[in-house]
Amino acid sequence: MLHVQNLVKTFDGERRRRSHAADRDRARVFAVNDISFEVENGSLFTLLGPSGCGKTTTLRSVAGLERPDSGTIKVGDRVLFAGQAGGKPVNVPANERGLGMVFQSYAIWPHMTVFDNVAFPLQVKKRATRPPKKEIAERVMRVLQTMELADLADRQATKLSGGQQQRLALARALVIEPPLLLLDEPLSNLDAKLRESLRYELKRLQRELGITSVYVTHDQVEALVLSTSIAVMKAGNVMQLGRPREIYENPNCRFVAEFIGTSNFIAGTVAERENGRYVVNTADGPLVLDSAVTVPPGTDVVVSIRPEAVEVSTTSRSGEVPNEWTGNVLTRAFLGEAVDHVVAVGRHEIRARGNPSVSIEPGTEVHLRMDPSKLTLVPVD
Repeated sequence: MLHVQNLVKTFDGERRRRSHAADRDRARVFAVNDISFEVENGSLFTLLGPSGCGKTTTLRSVAGLERPDSGTIKVGDRVLFAGQAGGKPVNVPANERGLGMVFQSYAIWPHMTVFDNVAFPLQVKKRATRPPKKEIAERVMRVLQTMELADLADRQATKLSGGQQQRLALARALVIEPPLLLLDEPLSNLDAKLRESLRYELKRLQRELGITSVYVTHDQVEALVLSTSIAVMKAGNVMQLGRPREIYENPNCRFVAEFIGTSNFIAGTVAERENGRYVVNTADGPLVLDSAVTVPPGTDVVVSIRPEAVEVSTTSRSGEVPNEWTGNVLTRAFLGEAVDHVVAVGRHEIRARGNPSVSIEPGTEVHLRMDPSKLTLVPVD
């Protein structure tokens, strides 16, 4: 459906200060640095990363609101942008791309009713492609029904709640029946509880309607809940691309492991490897883990351990299971659905997350057990 190849977008940086006037040019800052990805038909693809990583610039380039320096953007067989050296340049204007977009601010017209907000994109089409008034009314009411806004069709848009405004913005994008829907952090302005409920509503709608979508967010939970595939971005580069579970359980670098969820990081050196099982020597003892990554013995690595992969117990099973370390509870935190314990083990402080029924007093000696299949080898940056 969507094909993005070798996309590059730069902006002027700070002026360089040099002695020769001829060299006083502006450095170029890469907002998007030669990235490529594909979005399958009917899927929801998320660009995830911190502020300034280039995710919104990438989305705006697809929408036609930014002009890339080079690369190719195609929706199906239609080329929206082509800027390769030596080829014929193509840059279809944003209003001719036929894509739907939901902005972070919703961009709802306050002087219009709910019905008129949704009808507007159809009413301003060129006469040759503009649907008849009856068809416009039918399409508007159909999409309002889907968004559960049909009873509010005559209400002023400014008199809607935040969640209703978000659904109105989505309805306005869907009424044109776009081949691709672009969403720029559409839930970020909502309170936490409403944002959580609308995640599932948005996921349901996307699956039921089969809308091919590109979603931008800095919220890793949102990305994990909604996405078919995720591209994790940093400084204009795609660091890892894959399905949510794959990225969460097998991050390919420390940045991804830190950004997606919470991890304990234990530095060490590969001591041996046999049939995909590694022994990594660390400052506080060996760790055994399974990994498909090929790393030769003697290599410095970091072991990433998710808190939920750490079992805390006051009884020892030493000799029966691998990766049992002994330490003392420093602090604990009740999170509602879980309890976090921070345990001091030698030089490390390890966070463990478990059942809320298990709460151990600070100062208690405990035994940590870490399943080899749930530990991840991460290259040293």
